[in-house]
Amino acid sequence: MRILLAFGLFLILISCGQTTKNDPADAIVNKGIAGVGGKILNNATIAFDFRDTHYSAKREKGNYSLTRCSDPACKDTVDVVTNEGFERTINGKRINLADSTAEKYSNSVNSVHYFSVLPYGLDNEAVKKEIADTVQIRGKIYYEVKVSFKQKGGGKDYEDEYMYWINTQDFKVDYLAYNYHVNEGGTRFREAYNPREINGVRVVDYRNYEPKQQFPPLQSLDSLFENGKLKLLSRIDLENVEVTKCPNC
Repeated sequence: MRILLAFGLFLILISCGQTTKNDPADAIVNKGIAGVGGKILNNATIAFDFRDTHYSAKREKGNYSLTRCSDPACKDTVDVVTNEGFERTINGKRINLADSTAEKYSNSVNSVHYFSVLPYGLDNEAVKKEIADTVQIRGKIYYEVKVSFKQKGGGKDYEDEYMYWINTQDFKVDYLAYNYHVNEGGTRFREAYNPREINGVRVVDYRNYEPKQQFPPLQSLDSLFENGKLKLLSRIDLENVEVTKCPNC
């Protein structure tokens, strides 16, 4: 259900100070980042299990190390993405990979970590944000924030488009949708559920849906969801989540 956008924008401008036309979207996303525990995530390690694979992300003073392990002890196959690039080791020995293979693995690792802490990271300089509308979903009002990426710094999949539905009251991301172009492409809609706070960081799981049409307008997906027109594909559950704050930060 579409509702009047201007009133919501007015509130954001009053609370944040009007300096540029992009301020409302930036302010909404920044409040969402704060709500998920952004200051903590800046200098902390978050670890979790997802589909029988162990992940951990260590961030400290602008440096990061995003890890995926095939075993809980991280002794077998380990993929790591850092500020310096991608590396795979097997039983502690570095493996030389073709650039295309390394890029594929790196994107896969990045993707899981990216979705695990949203909207954290959307304040990156390569991220373009705009408020598309204000809508109502299941009786709650949301800012509908469209996100795209600049080619420079936006990664290989910079052409992908996202939509985030951010609650106007608590600035939590309850729904998101995106178009992707790899493997023939498609569209997904995610519904957050099972929210919990772990050591100051908000963690959620997702129900993952697919529309019948390959690339419908992202703004239409909330209506399709409410009308039961989306197919449930999978659940994205993060298990055994641990958050450890950096002791020296």
